[in-house]
Amino acid sequence: MVKISKATLRRYPVYLKALRKLSSEGVTKGMSSELSKYVDIKSTTIRRDFSLIGQLGKQGYGYDVNELIEIFSKELGERFEEKIILIGVGRLGTAILNYNNWNHVAGEIVCAFDIQAEKRNAEPKVTVPVYDISELEDKMPEGCEIAILCIPGNAQPVVDELYRLGIKGIVSFTREHFTVPEDMIKYDVDVVSIIQEMIFEVNSLKK
Repeated sequence: MVKISKATLRRYPVYLKALRKLSSEGVTKGMSSELSKYVDIKSTTIRRDFSLIGQLGKQGYGYDVNELIEIFSKELGERFEEKIILIGVGRLGTAILNYNNWNHVAGEIVCAFDIQAEKRNAEPKVTVPVYDISELEDKMPEGCEIAILCIPGNAQPVVDELYRLGIKGIVSFTREHFTVPEDMIKYDVDVVSIIQEMIFEVNSLKK
């Protein structure tokens, strides 16, 4: 079994989204050079990433788009109608709800939870039902395993409850530290750290 790096794994959803979009436009085959222009990733990187999964293309023919979609769907987990919940409908949570368009690659946010549910539901920008956080158990969508966390604090009790209710993965936008069990996945989205990394890389170009 070939070990695939995190950097490569992050590119696979990008490929899948592009392939699904191409398929929706009637494209049935393509070369790595053509896909490169579409996703802004070097063709050599694309070929290397694809080779880690198997012999996917044919020289002179390119890649079968629908076959790639099937392969990447299987590799990434075939459930692309995933029900996602969002915890915390403040400014950031509302912005994420407004972006709720993971077309061609993932599921969608089906509901949200907040301590001010009545107020949030009255806001025109909120596009899904918002329930009080106390209703988490009663309103948890059946089969939901992914949660987006946008609360400013007191995260650990919420995470513990999400785990108890069957959530397997959390995308966290909170800066508060919390721990998860070994069989739960957590991704922290820290914009400040990303900007710091970018500053470092940009400065390294000057040397």
